[in-house]
Amino acid sequence: MSLTADSFKELIQEKLQASLVQVEDMSGGCGQAFAVIIVSSNFEGKNKLMRHRLVNNALKEEIASIHAFTQKAFTPEEWKTQGGNL
Repeated sequence: MSLTADSFKELIQEKLQASLVQVEDMSGGCGQAFAVIIVSSNFEGKNKLMRHRLVNNALKEEIASIHAFTQKAFTPEEWKTQGGNL
């Protein structure tokens, strides 16, 4: 079963208790390349590498089934500083 942007978004929200998730299918709809923005309080006190490891561990099965995955991980406060709304 291939992932859709919507199904991937739901998985991320569930597994990372994210307050905001944006998923873009970079593969033209075939579900093989995704770029995501994740905002979660789970990232508090973690540097960029620790955040990416947390995401990669939580989504390891899904990531293994796709060709490309890029992520940006923010705390809610960082996201607000970037001008984003929750």
